[in-house]
Amino acid sequence: MLAGRSWHASDLPGGLTNHNVRVVTDDDGPPLDLVVRCSSSDAAMLGIDRDAEHANSLRAAGAAVGAPVVEYRPDLGMLVIGYLPGKALVDADFDDPGVLSRAADACRRLHAGAERFVNDFDMFARQAGYLATVREKGFALPPTYDDHAAAWADVRRALGTSPRPTVPCNNDLLAANFIDDGRQVWLIDYEYSGNNDACFELGNTSTECGFTPEQTEAWTEAYFGDPSPADLARVRLQALCSQYGWSLWGFIQAATSTMDFDFHGWGMERFEKAEATFRGPDLAGLLEDVARG
Repeated sequence: MLAGRSWHASDLPGGLTNHNVRVVTDDDGPPLDLVVRCSSSDAAMLGIDRDAEHANSLRAAGAAVGAPVVEYRPDLGMLVIGYLPGKALVDADFDDPGVLSRAADACRRLHAGAERFVNDFDMFARQAGYLATVREKGFALPPTYDDHAAAWADVRRALGTSPRPTVPCNNDLLAANFIDDGRQVWLIDYEYSGNNDACFELGNTSTECGFTPEQTEAWTEAYFGDPSPADLARVRLQALCSQYGWSLWGFIQAATSTMDFDFHGWGMERFEKAEATFRGPDLAGLLEDVARG
């Protein structure tokens, strides 16, 4: 692809489990503008399936919501995708109703338009796997983490009372994984992708992007149009699932990653949000609303 070509490369910011490099040709041949995603973490310990990431990236691209996939080199830990011109969002961008609407539309297009993904994603199973890893390896865990096991089981039971069909989900839509070109939003980074409840996608984004309760309601409305009380409760409970489950990802990374990043603080931020909901006055009502809808 690049053999015999003249090109230059530049590092792209972001990425806690990958090193991303933009490669642009600068000769007289057909122009290429690519992103090379180089794996840099213990994928097995974090539950990352690189083959599924590749397959699901292809399906997201086929739905015109993900970047085109150019090449996959599992032997080198590399996935090459097309560079998407546009702005990688930051949390504050979601204050703009237009951005919020385009982002919600991108989620709908992925969920409704992509071919079903090759794997499933279940945060309850992932949380159990991460927790087993933490215990087996003796990694540090907040002393009150297990205090919420019974409430966690209640959340699982309520969400399972009225299960919804699963759809292709990214499952990791922090702000930087939304690329906005002003006309539409694209969704990138399918490391944790899999078929899942669409409300997990919405709830995960609400917590990753630091939405206020009002923003979470607006986000849910932007996706559903006219959400029911059960829709909103489901998004809020799935945000709790995101916080409680992904916090363990942070604690595993804190113990294993060589990257200069405060993974423990990252995990604690999510755990403290989850703990506030577990101990707060709203949980019982959310469980009831979800079970009814």
